Amino acid sequence: MGSATGPRRHLRRFVTGAVSVLAAVSLVTACGSGDGDSDGSGAGGGGGASADANGVDDGTTLTMWTRAATRPQSEALVKAYNAAHKNKIELTVIPTDDYQAKVGAAAGSRDLPDLFASDVVFVPNYTSSHLFADITERIDALPFADKLAQSHIKAGTFEGKKYVVPHTLDLSVLFYNKSLYKQAKLDPEKPPTTLAEWDEQARAVDKLGGGVNGTFFGGNCGGCGVFTWWPSIWASGEEVLNEQGTEANLASTTAKKVYDTYRGWVDDDIVAPGARDETGVTWTGVFPKGKVGVMPMPSTTLGLMPKDLDLGVAAIPGPDGGRSTFVGGDAIGISATSKKADQAWNFLSWSLGDKAQVDVVAAHKDVVARTDLASNKYSQADPRLVTINQLVADGRTPYALKFGRTFNDPNGPWLTLMRDAAFGDGTKVDKDNEAVTASLAD
Repeated sequence: MGSATGPRRHLRRFVTGAVSVLAAVSLVTACGSGDGDSDGSGAGGGGGASADANGVDDGTTLTMWTRAATRPQSEALVKAYNAAHKNKIELTVIPTDDYQAKVGAAAGSRDLPDLFASDVVFVPNYTSSHLFADITERIDALPFADKLAQSHIKAGTFEGKKYVVPHTLDLSVLFYNKSLYKQAKLDPEKPPTTLAEWDEQARAVDKLGGGVNGTFFGGNCGGCGVFTWWPSIWASGEEVLNEQGTEANLASTTAKKVYDTYRGWVDDDIVAPGARDETGVTWTGVFPKGKVGVMPMPSTTLGLMPKDLDLGVAAIPGPDGGRSTFVGGDAIGISATSKKADQAWNFLSWSLGDKAQVDVVAAHKDVVARTDLASNKYSQADPRLVTINQLVADGRTPYALKFGRTFNDPNGPWLTLMRDAAFGDGTKVDKDNEAVTASLAD
C-alpha cells in the first residue's frame, strides 16, 4: 500500500520448504502456557484483569517485526505511536522473501520480538504453532470489536481463541478506465455488476483497437489468481475451500463459469499481450499505461496511479452479480514469548482506534481496518476510497495451513489449474481440483 512493493505482496514466491515454524511448536507452546514469563497479562490466557482496556504506557521499549511489503504502513503507525506515547516501538523491516524463515528461526531459539506481523494467509501456520499470545479477551473488550475486519480476525482464530488483529489491508477490486469507457460508448459511471457485464464492457473497449485491450490478468501467477479470481466465486455465495482448508471446491459450476470467461478473453484476444507469461512482477504495471479497459487490481495501487488517468473503482462481481474481495494484507499479534504483553497491547489497541485509523491509515489513502470508519474525512474526498473501504465487510480471507505450497508456489497445483482453465480447453479442471485438495490435505 503506497509503495512499489505493496501491489506485489500477494505475488511473491514464498519460502515454504525451509521454514521451521512447525518444528518449533512444542518449544513455543511451553513458552506461552502460563509459565511465568509474562508480566501478569497472561500471554497464554488472553488479557489479564490487571491491564486496562488499552494496556500499559509506562516507557517500555518494544520490539516489532514486519515484512518489507508493508514497510510504509508499519513505519507510519510506529512513528505516530512513538510520538504520542511513553512506550517506544523499535521496528525491524525484514525482506519479504526472508520473513517466514526469519520467524521460524526466531521461534526455535525463543527470540521472537514482542510484536510481529504476518501476511494474513500465513497467520494460521503461526497460530497453530502457538507463536502468538492469546488476546481473545482483549479483542472482545474493544468497543468496536465487531467492526474490525472479520476476515483477518477469523484467519487469526485457532481452536476458538483469537491471536491477531488487522495491521494492514489490501483488497482486490476492479479498476476501469473511464476515458476508454467514454470512447467505447459505455457509461463511465456504470462499472460491471456481473461477470457477463464485465465481459461485455471489456469486449467493447477492446474494439477500439489502436493498441487498446479489454482486460489483463497474471496468467502465470498463482497469487494473482487467488487474489482476483476467487472473489467472483465468493460473490456467488460459494466457498473455494472447506472450513478446515483441507479440501478445494475449485471445480464447481460457478468456478467453471469464471474460468470460461477468462478463457474466452484469451481465445478472442481481448487480453493485453503478456498475460500468458505474467508471473506477477509487472502485473500491476499494465493498467497505469492507459491502454486497458477494466481489470482486477490490488487496492493499494490506487495511490500509485498517474494523476491524469481517469479511473473508477468497483467491486469484483460474480457470474450473476453479488460482490466480494480478497482481504489480504498483514495481521499482527503479540508473540507468545513476550514479557511485555500489556505494553504491546497498548500499541495494538491504539493502532485500531479512531485517531490512528483515520489520521494515519486513511490519511495515507490506505484501507481502514474498521467497517464503521469506511467513510471518514479523508475517504469522503475520494468516493473510490469509500467504495474500497466498504468492501471489507464483503470480503474473505481463505484459511489453509498448506496455502503457500498449494497456491503461491509456481510449481503448485493451483497454478496448473489456472493455466489449464485459461489457456487450455477447461477439460482438466476437475482433475486439477483433486490435485489441489491432495496438496492441502497432505
